[in-house]
Order: sequence, then structure tokens, then C-alpha cells
Amino acid sequence: MFIVVGRAQSGLTAHRLNDDGSAAGDPERVGDLGAFVRSVETFPASEVRWVWDDTARWYPRLLEAGLRVARCHDLRLCHAILRDSARVNAPVEGGAGAWSSAEQADDASGAGDEALFDLGDDVGRDDLATDRLTETVDELRRQLAAITSADEPGGLRLLLAAESAGALIAAEMRFAGLPWSSAVHDTALTELLGPRVGPGVRPQRMEVLASAIRATLEDPLLNPDSPQDVLRALRRTGAMVDSTRAWELRELDHPVVPPLLEYKKLSRLLAANGWAWMDAWVRDGRFRAEYLPGGVVTGRWAARGGGVLQLPKQVRSAVRADPGWKLVVADAAQLEPRVLAGLSGDTAMASAGHGVDMYAGIVAAGAVDTRQHAKIAMLGAMYGATSGESARLMPRLARAYPRAIAYVETAARAGERGEVVTSRLGRSSPRPGEGWLKTQRQASDPDATPADERRARSSARDWGRFTRNFVVQSSAAEWALCWMAELRGALAAIPRTDASLGLAGTGFADAPHLVYFLHDEVIVHTPEEHADRVAAILEESARRAGRLLFGEFPVDFPLGIGVVDHYGEAKG
Repeated sequence: MFIVVGRAQSGLTAHRLNDDGSAAGDPERVGDLGAFVRSVETFPASEVRWVWDDTARWYPRLLEAGLRVARCHDLRLCHAILRDSARVNAPVEGGAGAWSSAEQADDASGAGDEALFDLGDDVGRDDLATDRLTETVDELRRQLAAITSADEPGGLRLLLAAESAGALIAAEMRFAGLPWSSAVHDTALTELLGPRVGPGVRPQRMEVLASAIRATLEDPLLNPDSPQDVLRALRRTGAMVDSTRAWELRELDHPVVPPLLEYKKLSRLLAANGWAWMDAWVRDGRFRAEYLPGGVVTGRWAARGGGVLQLPKQVRSAVRADPGWKLVVADAAQLEPRVLAGLSGDTAMASAGHGVDMYAGIVAAGAVDTRQHAKIAMLGAMYGATSGESARLMPRLARAYPRAIAYVETAARAGERGEVVTSRLGRSSPRPGEGWLKTQRQASDPDATPADERRARSSARDWGRFTRNFVVQSSAAEWALCWMAELRGALAAIPRTDASLGLAGTGFADAPHLVYFLHDEVIVHTPEEHADRVAAILEESARRAGRLLFGEFPVDFPLGIGVVDHYGEAKG
């Protein structure tokens, strides 16, 4: 059953619908959404699927009220998938604007959203006088019709359910927060940078390095934070470099390189995760990141502010379990190559990774001679490397795993022709833009020059590399969503340590829960007595995700799992 929530002219309203979208009753006025959800929801075993325009708008307030829901249908996220999917034969129509927006809706804590729970005197406000409930119900019905029309509708249903579950998880991880020790973070910064300084002041260690850089380049006024100043100073000494990028500096034989590289590294740390970052993002021992599910065209997540997807090694030890708790850190080994084996049905490649490191398995199968070569060749196959060591190794990989290599080559050729490619469950790539199309048209013109033709071939190859990787990366993102959705449900079934300790009743303070996600890696924060059970659940959830995507095809998804006190122990 669906329960659609939205604003009607009479106020906040809920409408129950059957699975086919038909009405299961009349809309009902809801004075207090929290009380209504509590009367219906039986988390984690509920059969109700809550439907709303944007999970990021509605769900945080439910969490604040001590409520979790088992399932939802996020219309904004699902609209984006259905709108672009090549498998949909009756495209989603109408509902332009909010449904098509690539931006997250304003958080429910914004102005006027107190009405989400208790409309009270807000009922008569002009800005609430539109019938958003009808729009929301209509959009759901359009989406259900689009799914029914689709080739392989089962895959799309799974994708939309997983995408919506991801939205719930993102909101829950922000609410629960990543456990963070400001004291450990401050100690790490002090050891690397020197004592804390005020805004705009260079820390002691960086000032020492800046002095060394100025002395070496014989420029007492040089600003090491200015790439232009550094580049000019380098050239005055005879170092003809094109930029101050780290990779180019490493190739330079010059005494300024070591202090300059160290300065750049510390400068990045200070800017991205220094004391100002800690003051802005860490509250009450928690880093509450804002994840953006589906924020990348492949379905990978993005984040808004805080750099949660790029936590540097220097501060990972600050991600620290509470006393009596553990962090269970798990990452899927060689996820994308395993997904490629499943997509292509290449049993030889799947066998190479069965129960072992896949790159080691490729070596054992005789395809290449070293693990490093296996990794280089596989990444080249998925990302379209055409030169260097990867290109040299590709023919050997193609002979060993012809179906897998043919799969990505087919995707690349489709992209070069400007066609759309589609993931395992039904997410399709965007079409190339007008600039790309114009370049191809110019090359086909009778008056085209050799330069026009070269540009067209180059842009076609570039887009082919994108589609080659899209089919793998987007399908891997689907596996990760299914993994997390399975994990979330299984964790919720673990008995609470002490129900009286619950954080607003949600269970985040007394039971295992997800606190971090990065592409193929998760962290679960758990009471220590549940750590082994959580590790087992992680592995079983990975197996179930593999079966959801690839059925009985014999590809497995082993995990690297660490039960640790802080994240630095897991990542080294």
C-alpha cells in the first residue's frame, strides 16, 4: 500500500492508494504527521510505502519526532530515473518543475515547515492554498504507468525502491551523525601544523616551510599560496614548468620541491579539514554530513559541503567509536570488475574472483603476470585507456575474458555514436550535449577540414569512454544501494541494548546503525557486543545484493571487514 502525504487546500493530508495507484479510500486530513505515522508504521516490518515529493524535505522531521519508516517512494529521485531511462516506453509526462529539479528541495526545517506536523493557524496561509496533494498523487500515478510500460519493469521497480531507500539512509546518517572526536582531530592538526592559530594566520609548521621555500627560490616576498608567484619564481631559477601541480613538481629536480610539496599538502589539510572545518561541522561529537543520493549521473552519491566523501588519511583517527561501541568498517573488494563480470555473464572472470582477490585470481588464471598488471589492465578496460601499460595489457585481458571486454567495448561504441547506454536495473546515461553534436555535424559536412574530423573523432572517443564506464559504475552504484538497503533492514531487527537510551526513540543511540557511505564502503556504529553479528550481516547483505542484481549467476562480492575503535585503524 502507498500512503501519499502532501498539502491540500484543507491542510496536511494523507491519501491511501493501492499498489496499482487506485484510491483505497478518501484523502484524510492529518493534523499531526508524527502522530499519524506512529499510528500506521510498524518499522522495520511495515508494508506501507510512504510517498512524498522529497525525502530530504519530509523525513528529517519524522526522525526528530523519534520515528523511522521502513519504506518510501521519493518522487523527485524516481522521476529523474524514469525521465531518462531508455527502458521506459511511456515517458513520465507533466509535473515539470519540482519533479525535474536536480537540486534538493529545501530542508523541512525551512521557513513555514512547522506545518508539516501541526498546521494550526497556518491552514489559511496563501502559500499553503495550492493542492500539492493532488499533484503528488498524479505524479505517482504517472510514474507507476511509466514502470508498467517499461522493458524489464522488475529491474526498474528494484532500482526505484533502492534509490528511495538510499534517500532514507542519507537522512538517517545525517541525523545520527558520524562519531567524531574533536580532541583527537585537534591533536592531529597540532602535530602536523603546530598550535592552533586564528583565521588568516599561517600555522607554525607551514610558516617554517614558507620561509624555506622563499629562501630556496631567493624571493623573500613570495606567497607560497599563490600558484602564479611560485610559477614565476621557479622559472626565474631556470625550472621551466607549466604549472605547480604536484605530479609536475615531482618530476622536477630542484631543492624547492620537497618543502613545496609538503606545504601544499598541509595547506590542503588546513583548508579542507582544519580547525575552521571542525568548528563548522562537528557538534556534540558528531559530524553530520549532507549526502545527496543520485547526485552524480551514474547514480553515485555526492555531498553538499563538509567533504565527507574525501576524508583525508590525516584525520581519519578522529572518526572514533563511543565508549563501549565499535566501528565495523566494510568495503567491497574489486566491486566494479565483479559487477562487470555479472553484467557480461563472463563466467571466467567471475571464477577468477570467486572467494579470492580478483586481481590475484586473474594472475592465477594466466591472463597477466602480476597483480599490479591485472589491476592496470582491468581499470584500462573499464575507463578506456588507449596508451601506456594498460593498452599493452588489454589484448591479453580480452583473450582471457572476451565477454567482459566485449561488453564495455560495445558500450563505448554506442557512446561514440551518441547513443544512450543503460545500467543493470535501468538507469540510462545522458545524451551528449549540443556542442558534441555540432562537432560531429561539422565533421560530416562536405567542406569539413582534417582538423574538424580530428576534433569529431576525439570527442566521440571521449564520450565513448564515458559510456564505457557508465554501464559499470552505475550498476555498481545499484549494487551498493541494494547492499545498504538490505543492511539497514537487518540492522533494525537486532534487539536494542536498552530501549530507554534511544536517541529520540530512533534507536541510533542504543543499536547498530549506518553512519558512513562512500561508493563501495560503509561504516556501522554498533555496541561492542553486536560487532560480530554486524560483520556477519554485512556479508549476508552483500550476498543478497548480488542475487538481487544478478540472480544465480556465480559472481560473489567478498568484503574486507574491520572491527575497530577508530577509522584510521581500518584504513591504515
